[in-house]
Amino acid sequence: MTLFEILEFNREIITKLASLGVKAGDCKYIDLYAEYTAMRRRGEKVTYAVSFLAEKYSVSERKVYGILKRFAADCTHHAAQ
Repeated sequence: MTLFEILEFNREIITKLASLGVKAGDCKYIDLYAEYTAMRRRGEKVTYAVSFLAEKYSVSERKVYGILKRFAADCTHHAAQ
């Protein structure tokens, strides 16, 4: 299957995701966000969790904060249509 065929087949979902502000590379941070939420449920401090995850996933702490903010944001009704 070619890239064109994949994009054409998934056009509707890709368009909806893009309208919600999802970036193509966001999928690689799903595990980071899931681990962050688990750490917070266990009572870990935000700064510790961010520092730990930045080290583990080889990204800056600023990047982790940005990911957390973007993943926690509510999708708007208008964007979801």
